[in-house]
Amino acid sequence: MYKIVSIPGDGIGPEVVAGAVTVLRKISEKHGFEIRIEEHPFGGASYDLHGTMLTDQTLEACKNCDAVLLGAVGGPKWENLPHEHKPEAALLKLRKSLGLFANLRPAKVYDPLVDASSLKAEVVRGTDFLVFRELIGGIYFGEPRGYDENRGWNTMVYERHEVERIARLAFEAAQKRGGRVISIDKANVLEVSQFWRNVVHEVHREFPDIELSDMYVDNAAMQIVRNPLQFDVIVTGNLFGDILSDIAGMITGSLGMLPSASIGTSHALYEPIHGSAPDIAGKNIANPIATIASVAMMFEHSFCMPDIAEEISQAIVSALAAGLRTADIAGAGDRIVSTTEMTEAIVTSLGS
Repeated sequence: MYKIVSIPGDGIGPEVVAGAVTVLRKISEKHGFEIRIEEHPFGGASYDLHGTMLTDQTLEACKNCDAVLLGAVGGPKWENLPHEHKPEAALLKLRKSLGLFANLRPAKVYDPLVDASSLKAEVVRGTDFLVFRELIGGIYFGEPRGYDENRGWNTMVYERHEVERIARLAFEAAQKRGGRVISIDKANVLEVSQFWRNVVHEVHREFPDIELSDMYVDNAAMQIVRNPLQFDVIVTGNLFGDILSDIAGMITGSLGMLPSASIGTSHALYEPIHGSAPDIAGKNIANPIATIASVAMMFEHSFCMPDIAEEISQAIVSALAAGLRTADIAGAGDRIVSTTEMTEAIVTSLGS
């Protein structure tokens, strides 16, 4: 029996999480194991109910489950709250509290969607790389931080163990893929990046079978757009990973296609990389694929069932190959379907 905490969150979060939960229940029924899903509020939805973005009850539930499934948080309704009370601050607290130091973001172009990218098909066809973003260090957590009427300040800092553990995960992943890691930094300007580079190269000595190269973050942003096929595994810090993974998301056609896994020593959280999209919330038009693909990552990384992960991925491909498109990935003349219709098509593709 697997215990999953479901956090629908804000905006389109409840709609896409509902689709992912449908897939979870279908998989458990098909393969004969029990999944217990416990829903908790988080973000703006929690603030409206309890006056706080992250309650102690939600945090404790996340600490005492096998995996967390998160929809999305935030929206204009809560933008004017003090910084420490915003949904994004609660998300950082959740990641830190669970020790989720590694964010895995695959960037894969599905063959049926090769024309959905804003780049030429011949540039993006076959794109399949994995970004390892360090998630609970760097400038997002460094101290001191703050601002007054004359200046603002943040601190970008990394400890040795923070770089070592994310680098090892990246090298281990490369051993199962194409055997290549590109470490991305800004070592020509930032001392913290030179430290990052030094430590990554030290860890690399443990993995002589892996090819390691370095790339400055500004060049990496250009190269992802120019020639995404050159990448296999990327490892980088929190700030750079945040930016580059969104760039990678857009070359695949839509942020609505991309899942993520945030993994620590004892806990894991799975979520789409897109935001809460409040402008389309409640309209049943959001793309559920990123959240459903996050469930596939859950089976691979938390439940150690790579065959089921692949089964879900193939069901997504089958739905796309049948010509179904939500509005964000639709081209001229495509058949546009709702959130629930796309979910139903994927569930149908899973068979019985």
